[in-house]
Amino acid sequence: MNHTIGVMGLGVMGSSIALNMASKGEKVAVYNYTRDLTDSLMEKVEQGQLSPYYDVQQFVASLQSPRKIFVMVTAGKVVDAVIESLVPYLEPGDIIMDGGNSYYEDTARRFDELKSKGIDYLGVGVSGGEEGALKGPSMMAGGDREAYEKVAPILTKIAAQVDGTPCCAYMGPKGAGHFVKMVHNGIEYADMQLIAEAYTFLRERLHIPLNEVADIFDTWNQGELKSYLIEITADILRKTDEKTGLPLVDVILDKTGQNGTGKWTSIQAIDNGIPVSIITESLFARYLSSRKDERVLAASILAGPENSKEELDRELWVEHVRQALYMGKICAYAQGFTQYKKTSELNDWNLPLKDIALIFRGGCIIRAEFLNTISEAYKEQATTTNLLVAPYFVEKTKAYQMGMRKVVAESMMSGMSFPSLSAALTYYDSYRTGESSANLLQAQRDYFGAHTYERTDMEGSFHTNWK
Repeated sequence: MNHTIGVMGLGVMGSSIALNMASKGEKVAVYNYTRDLTDSLMEKVEQGQLSPYYDVQQFVASLQSPRKIFVMVTAGKVVDAVIESLVPYLEPGDIIMDGGNSYYEDTARRFDELKSKGIDYLGVGVSGGEEGALKGPSMMAGGDREAYEKVAPILTKIAAQVDGTPCCAYMGPKGAGHFVKMVHNGIEYADMQLIAEAYTFLRERLHIPLNEVADIFDTWNQGELKSYLIEITADILRKTDEKTGLPLVDVILDKTGQNGTGKWTSIQAIDNGIPVSIITESLFARYLSSRKDERVLAASILAGPENSKEELDRELWVEHVRQALYMGKICAYAQGFTQYKKTSELNDWNLPLKDIALIFRGGCIIRAEFLNTISEAYKEQATTTNLLVAPYFVEKTKAYQMGMRKVVAESMMSGMSFPSLSAALTYYDSYRTGESSANLLQAQRDYFGAHTYERTDMEGSFHTNWK
């Protein structure tokens, strides 16, 4: 019984987490439901680096008390099955950590079920993919703070480090950690779609050769757009397909998958009246991409604008696209952090918004330069209702809005579909509209359904006999 932690589930992420822990000095026991993944992992590591187990009871018995078990398996029923297999061998005070992409309400349910048995349960959001898991991910933990403090020395040690600070923090009770990861993934959907739209404008409207588009992304990555996703986009655009000699991006089918977290983000926001239109449009864009055969057929039937696109000044319009992308990212992060804030208030979680921005700076997929600015905004004014009204972002959107308007307008006139950039601009304009057309909607609802309405000059609810 000398292992400091056990890792259960040895797929790509679980294996990487286990190796990360071992490299940081932890004594790690590993177990997988099927023997093949355990054997495969052990063939790749030095003797003594990890200790393999092929029996759950022996795996649990090998751990120091209180036992700490990091579970990295597919979200859903598999997590419940793993918990069920562990519980008979656990004792009060032992800790299970779920590092997968579990739905946060499932995590809350499991927390309550295990709490009744005296077992602590932490939902730990892990972002960064295989490389992050191996070298240092961003980690978001939810559950009892006391339980978190017992595992924090391990988690903070394996997390990414930025300026000497680990990208790992306690988020709040029950499912708070997995909720933060869920919305992180929603923001990721939006960020990726915005980048794809900027790329499309550069290549299809400005007709810039692919290698030069890659150079533009490299240049952007040296400034305020600096981020992991911008960096890897430049790498992707330079990759050549070994089979055809063509740019690899040009032989990849334009059908995009999704793992459920973006959908959960949108559904949770809809259920609670939180506008996350950019995230949702990015999700819908993926759904529409999957209908490849329908789109190919429609392309041969449906008309677009006449092909009379005037030539645009390249240098000027590249800057317009840069501004549009940056402003789109501001709006997407504003929606995501608003979802954090509103849901935190609904659940009395007290999510640490400034810390969330800081732990996203390293390891995770959406790591970006301006997360420092987001953290500062919440540090200066913790009650900020929306990042758009924070002084820094007020100035940026004021300076960049015309660039975005030009790109969105030109894309529409050229027949290019930019759902996320369009949604970002619409969100910005809707949010800054003090007097909207919702008064007409209220009148319509009262007319056909007697739903009543409020007045601008009196308190209370009113109904009119419109006929």
